[in-house]
Amino acid sequence: MSSLSGIPLSVLDLAPVSTGSSASDAMHNSIDLAKRAEALGYHRFWLAEHHNMPGIASSATAVLIGQVASATERIRVGSGGVMLPNHAPLVVAEQFGTLEAFHPGRIDLGLGRAPGSDQRTALALRGSAAALSANDFPNQLEELVGYFTHDPARAVSAVAAEGNKPPVWLLGSSGFSARLAGMLGLPFSFAHHFSAQNTLPALQIYREAFRPSEVLDEPYAMLGVAVVCAETDEEALYLAGPSALTFLSLRHGRPIPLPSPQDAADYPYTEMDRQFVADRMESSIVGSPETVHKGFESLLADTGADELMVTTMVHGHADRVRSYELVAGLNTA
Repeated sequence: MSSLSGIPLSVLDLAPVSTGSSASDAMHNSIDLAKRAEALGYHRFWLAEHHNMPGIASSATAVLIGQVASATERIRVGSGGVMLPNHAPLVVAEQFGTLEAFHPGRIDLGLGRAPGSDQRTALALRGSAAALSANDFPNQLEELVGYFTHDPARAVSAVAAEGNKPPVWLLGSSGFSARLAGMLGLPFSFAHHFSAQNTLPALQIYREAFRPSEVLDEPYAMLGVAVVCAETDEEALYLAGPSALTFLSLRHGRPIPLPSPQDAADYPYTEMDRQFVADRMESSIVGSPETVHKGFESLLADTGADELMVTTMVHGHADRVRSYELVAGLNTA
């Protein structure tokens, strides 16, 4: 499929913390954005689990999902994703069973196997070095899903989860989760926004491995896409500068809050830095509505994605809201 018409658009939010603001500001901005996204017709609003990053406030993902779902009425709300190796499957089942009980038919449980943090933070989350491996992910997933149905033979029950199972998605940036999602007949969300070189191979693996299930008759693939849309290409590129600089700083081992566009423009980039930023921006769709529309059409033609999940990391909340407003208009133009 190559046309944007009829393709669901969704939101991936990281509750970005900008310089001069607080984590509390970021979380309240996320709730405001979710309300606006619902009014604009976006299909889902997912929140991502990241830890120990000064520019991201969505670490208590299940808690924030509950707040967003309570502040909205129709939009699906979920995790993009919960990093399952960071948590006991029982706890995730109880959390998302509770969310589904409060908001039936509106919760999505997106699961990933990456740490969503550095190794020291992963160790703090998991409590032991032995738990740092993500190789047990398929078994963790099986245990988690099992808690949503009652099994009298099981010694431990997740009371809040039983009968309250939300749709389960697998998230990935490589082929592992793509293959597993296909084998299990689950929907798959790929992180194109930070692993663009793996997008086409992962989608091919997912589709080739897919087996129909009680969940899906055929593959369903969603792409996470970094987008900044503004009135002009020049303005959009200016607003996109802070996101690129935060990734550069993270690469240098110095995670930072989202800087202002002017600070990003004034940063003393080396030639190697500029190349990194250029490579990073290559997978992003940045520009005027016309430019973004062309970018979407090209991406859909290349990938055949069934849904696009837009993530927009800019310094100002008003600029972020405006970007989502302009993108929403592309589906009705």
